Amino acid sequence: MVFAPDTEVALRTVVNLINSAANGTEGLGSAADLDRFLAAEGFSGSRTRDQDELASVRQLRHQLAELWTADEGAAVETVNRLLRDASALPQLVKHDDWDWHLHATTPEAPLVDRMSTEAAMALADVIRGKEMDRMRTCEAEDCDAAVLDLSRNRSKRYCDTGNCANRAHVAAYRARQAASA
Repeated sequence: MVFAPDTEVALRTVVNLINSAANGTEGLGSAADLDRFLAAEGFSGSRTRDQDELASVRQLRHQLAELWTADEGAAVETVNRLLRDASALPQLVKHDDWDWHLHATTPEAPLVDRMSTEAAMALADVIRGKEMDRMRTCEAEDCDAAVLDLSRNRSKRYCDTGNCANRAHVAAYRARQAASA
Protein backbone atom coordinates (compact mmCIF):
# COMPACT_ATOMS: atom_id res chain seq x y z
CA MET A 1 0.00 0.00 0.00
CA VAL A 2 1.36 3.38 -0.97
CA PHE A 3 -0.98 5.63 1.00
CA ALA A 4 -3.20 5.42 4.07
CA PRO A 5 -6.64 3.95 3.31
CA ASP A 6 -8.47 7.28 3.75
CA THR A 7 -6.00 8.93 1.39
CA GLU A 8 -6.62 6.28 -1.27
CA VAL A 9 -10.39 6.71 -0.92
CA ALA A 10 -10.07 10.49 -1.23
CA LEU A 11 -7.81 10.14 -4.28
CA ARG A 12 -10.30 7.80 -5.95
CA THR A 13 -13.04 10.32 -5.24
CA VAL A 14 -10.92 13.03 -6.88
CA VAL A 15 -10.49 10.81 -9.94
CA ASN A 16 -14.21 10.04 -10.06
CA LEU A 17 -15.07 13.72 -9.70
CA ILE A 18 -12.66 14.75 -12.47
CA ASN A 19 -13.90 11.93 -14.68
CA SER A 20 -17.51 13.02 -14.23
CA ALA A 21 -16.62 15.49 -17.00
CA ALA A 22 -14.22 13.32 -19.01
CA ASN A 23 -14.48 13.08 -22.77
CA GLY A 24 -17.03 15.86 -23.06
CA THR A 25 -19.61 14.26 -20.77
CA GLU A 26 -21.39 16.00 -17.89
CA GLY A 27 -21.96 13.58 -15.07
CA LEU A 28 -23.03 16.32 -12.68
CA GLY A 29 -25.76 17.91 -14.74
CA SER A 30 -28.30 18.13 -11.93
CA ALA A 31 -28.66 18.06 -8.17
CA ALA A 32 -29.85 14.45 -8.51
CA ASP A 33 -26.61 13.57 -10.31
CA LEU A 34 -24.66 15.15 -7.45
CA ASP A 35 -26.76 13.19 -4.93
CA ARG A 36 -25.90 9.92 -6.72
CA PHE A 37 -22.21 10.85 -6.92
CA LEU A 38 -22.00 11.71 -3.22
CA ALA A 39 -23.85 8.53 -2.23
CA ALA A 40 -21.50 6.42 -4.35
CA GLU A 41 -18.48 8.14 -2.80
CA GLY A 42 -19.82 7.86 0.76
CA PHE A 43 -20.00 11.60 1.49
CA SER A 44 -22.07 12.59 4.49
CA GLY A 45 -22.73 15.85 6.30
CA SER A 46 -24.83 18.91 5.63
CA ARG A 47 -26.15 19.80 2.18
CA THR A 48 -28.04 22.71 0.69
CA ARG A 49 -29.06 20.78 -2.45
CA ASP A 50 -29.29 23.98 -4.46
CA GLN A 51 -27.77 25.17 -7.73
CA ASP A 52 -25.02 27.11 -5.93
CA GLU A 53 -23.83 23.90 -4.28
CA LEU A 54 -23.82 22.09 -7.62
CA ALA A 55 -21.95 24.97 -9.29
CA SER A 56 -19.35 25.04 -6.51
CA VAL A 57 -18.69 21.29 -6.87
CA ARG A 58 -18.32 21.70 -10.64
CA GLN A 59 -15.83 24.54 -10.04
CA LEU A 60 -13.90 22.32 -7.63
CA ARG A 61 -13.88 19.61 -10.29
CA HIS A 62 -12.30 22.06 -12.74
CA GLN A 63 -9.64 23.08 -10.20
CA LEU A 64 -8.80 19.45 -9.40
CA ALA A 65 -8.60 18.56 -13.11
CA GLU A 66 -6.07 21.36 -13.62
CA LEU A 67 -4.13 20.24 -10.55
CA TRP A 68 -4.10 16.61 -11.78
CA THR A 69 -1.77 17.48 -14.65
CA ALA A 70 0.06 20.40 -13.00
CA ASP A 71 3.69 20.48 -12.02
CA GLU A 72 4.59 20.15 -8.35
CA GLY A 73 4.81 23.89 -7.68
CA ALA A 74 1.39 24.64 -9.16
CA ALA A 75 -0.10 21.63 -7.36
CA VAL A 76 1.25 22.87 -4.03
CA GLU A 77 -0.24 26.32 -4.63
CA THR A 78 -3.66 24.82 -5.39
CA VAL A 79 -3.58 22.43 -2.41
CA ASN A 80 -2.61 25.25 -0.05
CA ARG A 81 -5.32 27.53 -1.46
CA LEU A 82 -7.99 24.82 -1.09
CA LEU A 83 -6.99 24.22 2.53
CA ARG A 84 -6.83 27.94 3.29
CA ASP A 85 -10.19 28.70 1.64
CA ALA A 86 -11.90 26.00 3.69
CA SER A 87 -10.21 27.14 6.94
CA ALA A 88 -9.00 23.56 7.33
CA LEU A 89 -8.16 22.38 10.83
CA PRO A 90 -6.99 18.74 10.67
CA GLN A 91 -8.20 16.41 13.41
CA LEU A 92 -8.52 12.68 13.98
CA VAL A 93 -12.06 11.28 13.86
CA LYS A 94 -13.72 7.87 13.96
CA HIS A 95 -17.20 7.33 12.52
CA ASP A 96 -19.40 4.85 10.72
CA ASP A 97 -17.23 1.93 9.57
CA TRP A 98 -14.05 4.00 9.52
CA ASP A 99 -11.25 3.66 12.03
CA TRP A 100 -9.18 6.73 12.97
CA HIS A 101 -8.61 9.03 10.02
CA LEU A 102 -8.17 12.73 9.32
CA HIS A 103 -10.93 15.25 8.74
CA ALA A 104 -10.13 18.91 8.39
CA THR A 105 -13.65 20.35 8.44
CA THR A 106 -16.78 19.80 10.47
CA PRO A 107 -19.72 17.78 9.11
CA GLU A 108 -21.67 21.06 9.05
CA ALA A 109 -19.18 22.79 6.73
CA PRO A 110 -20.40 23.48 3.19
CA LEU A 111 -20.17 20.46 0.90
CA VAL A 112 -17.57 22.03 -1.37
CA ASP A 113 -15.36 22.84 1.63
CA ARG A 114 -15.55 19.24 2.83
CA MET A 115 -14.86 17.87 -0.65
CA SER A 116 -12.01 20.27 -1.42
CA THR A 117 -10.38 19.69 1.96
CA GLU A 118 -10.51 15.91 1.61
CA ALA A 119 -9.01 16.20 -1.86
CA ALA A 120 -6.35 18.66 -0.74
CA MET A 121 -5.34 16.51 2.25
CA ALA A 122 -4.97 13.45 0.02
CA LEU A 123 -3.09 15.38 -2.64
CA ALA A 124 -0.80 16.80 0.05
CA ASP A 125 0.17 13.20 0.89
CA VAL A 126 0.87 12.53 -2.79
CA ILE A 127 3.05 15.61 -3.10
CA ARG A 128 4.92 15.00 0.18
CA GLY A 129 5.54 11.39 -0.86
CA LYS A 130 6.95 12.52 -4.23
CA GLU A 131 4.32 10.33 -5.92
CA MET A 132 2.77 12.81 -8.38
CA ASP A 133 3.76 10.50 -11.23
CA ARG A 134 0.90 8.25 -10.06
CA MET A 135 -1.52 10.96 -11.25
CA ARG A 136 -1.92 10.45 -14.98
CA THR A 137 -4.23 10.89 -17.93
CA CYS A 138 -5.58 7.91 -19.84
CA GLU A 139 -3.26 6.87 -22.68
CA ALA A 140 -6.12 6.04 -25.04
CA GLU A 141 -6.00 8.45 -27.97
CA ASP A 142 -9.66 9.40 -27.66
CA CYS A 143 -9.84 9.71 -23.86
CA ASP A 144 -8.90 12.51 -21.47
CA ALA A 145 -9.95 10.83 -18.21
CA ALA A 146 -7.81 10.97 -15.07
CA VAL A 147 -5.97 7.83 -13.99
CA LEU A 148 -4.74 7.07 -10.48
CA ASP A 149 -2.01 4.44 -10.58
CA LEU A 150 -1.77 2.68 -7.22
CA SER A 151 -0.12 -0.43 -8.67
CA ARG A 152 3.20 -1.55 -7.24
CA ASN A 153 4.95 -1.48 -10.58
CA ARG A 154 3.34 1.80 -11.69
CA SER A 155 1.94 0.18 -14.81
CA LYS A 156 -1.63 1.47 -14.98
CA ARG A 157 -2.08 3.28 -18.29
CA TYR A 158 -5.82 3.42 -18.92
CA CYS A 159 -8.82 4.85 -17.08
CA ASP A 160 -11.73 3.06 -15.48
CA THR A 161 -14.42 5.17 -17.17
CA GLY A 162 -15.03 2.89 -20.12
CA ASN A 163 -13.24 0.19 -21.99
CA CYS A 164 -10.12 2.10 -23.04
CA ALA A 165 -7.70 -0.67 -22.04
CA ASN A 166 -9.74 -3.30 -23.87
CA ARG A 167 -9.95 -1.19 -27.03
CA ALA A 168 -6.18 -0.52 -26.96
CA HIS A 169 -5.38 -4.21 -26.47
CA VAL A 170 -7.72 -5.26 -29.28
CA ALA A 171 -6.20 -2.63 -31.60
CA ALA A 172 -2.67 -3.82 -30.76
CA TYR A 173 -3.70 -7.44 -31.36
CA ARG A 174 -5.23 -6.58 -34.72
CA ALA A 175 -2.12 -4.62 -35.70
CA ARG A 176 0.08 -7.61 -34.82
CA GLN A 177 -2.21 -9.93 -36.78
CA ALA A 178 -2.15 -7.61 -39.81
CA ALA A 179 1.65 -7.32 -39.65
CA SER A 180 2.13 -11.09 -39.55
CA ALA A 181 -0.31 -11.69 -42.44
